[in-house]
Amino acid sequence: MSKTTSSSAILESVSDAIVDVTERVSKSVVRVGAGRWRGGTGTVWSKDGHIVTSNHVIGDMREVEVGFSDGTKQVAKVVGRDPYSDLALLKVDSNNLTPVETGNSDNLKVGQFVIAVANPFGRQPSATSGIVTNPTFSTRRWWGGGGLDKVLVTDARLNPGYSGGPLVDARGRMVGINAAYANNRGISVPVNTIKTVVDKLLQDGKIKRAYMGITAETIRLPDNLVGQPAGLIIYGVDKDSAAKKAGVAIGDVIVKLDGKPVETLADLRGLLDDGAIGKQVKLSVLRGEKLTELTITPTEAEQD
Repeated sequence: MSKTTSSSAILESVSDAIVDVTERVSKSVVRVGAGRWRGGTGTVWSKDGHIVTSNHVIGDMREVEVGFSDGTKQVAKVVGRDPYSDLALLKVDSNNLTPVETGNSDNLKVGQFVIAVANPFGRQPSATSGIVTNPTFSTRRWWGGGGLDKVLVTDARLNPGYSGGPLVDARGRMVGINAAYANNRGISVPVNTIKTVVDKLLQDGKIKRAYMGITAETIRLPDNLVGQPAGLIIYGVDKDSAAKKAGVAIGDVIVKLDGKPVETLADLRGLLDDGAIGKQVKLSVLRGEKLTELTITPTEAEQD
């Protein structure tokens, strides 16, 4: 066999493998319609009719049309949503769906091959591919003023309608839900985050989060000041909030919550889970160069 023939055989084998993975995953991909000019993709989560999609795809709708690859359509009810992770859970009346196989997003490596699958128009699935460029990126703000923490970034081009569709690895295991395409990068919610959110939505219909009532962003700290390189500088304190009642002031720099380091909003949100609601916690802030300890009792965050 010549070198050229051998190379062609390898390329053909790789191509066939990608086609096989895409076809298998496509069975778990549906169209989610949210009005004449809006819509996206959904990913089948369970055989009994649960479907995961992006929260921004469905907006404030309580019911939404779902289109399947065989041409059938059903009305899905919104079980719950979480604007913070941009995820929503739908339910259709079915017990014969093909759920996507899930992987472990914590094991992703830079350079790993991924495929994004979608069905935005309900006719046939579409796909694009790329590599992981950052498996644990944290972003403070994205379109619409919301926030996503610990997102998965790839160079896969996500076309309109890809939101809510699965991002899978070379074996067809879902490693994320596609959320946005910005700055020539695909932004996806890691599957491990999805697992946690879905479990809580199934249990409570919403994600309970603790709320302090501040606006803040990361700031670098002088070396050896508090033993960590960064903190959160506060530039807004909501009226009648837990932070206001605790004496938090604009210009304070949060460095710890209950003794655990806080350097980013992702750190803070990770600590402000439902277990912190109504519980007194110690907030360590730098006021000037003096470390000040405050006691704060977070409340439950309201959802739109």
